[in-house]
Amino acid sequence: MDEANEKQPRPRRQSVLRDVAALAVGLKTTLGEGFKPHVTVNYPEQKTPRSERYRGRHYLRRYENGLERCIGCELCAAACPVGCILVIAAENTEEHRVSPGERYAKVYEINMLRCIFCGYCEEACPVQAIVLGPEYELSDTSRERFVYTKERLLEPNPDQQEPLFAGGGRS
Repeated sequence: MDEANEKQPRPRRQSVLRDVAALAVGLKTTLGEGFKPHVTVNYPEQKTPRSERYRGRHYLRRYENGLERCIGCELCAAACPVGCILVIAAENTEEHRVSPGERYAKVYEINMLRCIFCGYCEEACPVQAIVLGPEYELSDTSRERFVYTKERLLEPNPDQQEPLFAGGGRS
């Protein structure tokens, strides 16, 4: 009775055939990938194309007359989920006009190490002052240099130079 309750060993031949079939499926995948052509990009010299909606480095835009678009409303800082934007506003005066509004951003800083490039700052800005451009090469040697100040973020004056990226002329 004890011998009848014991499990019957499966035939050894079927087990070996199943194992060999599984091995053949795995080898088929491996060999199939091995004979596909390799796609290698020589990165610094040859760059892959970016999507049109790619969100890279931040830029603060200017109007055609050279005034800054940023009005210091701090909506970008409020929309940022990680809190990497610091905006300190100041009042415009007739002698010192920086932007067309009543206020301007006296201090504008973005900590690029904290930024997740979500684009919420760009969407929240009522005057399209902050945009995310196509630049993605943001390496540096020290953490302090990843805090981008207003001077580093601002586009050059339109009468001095072309915009820094292709979408710079949009309103």
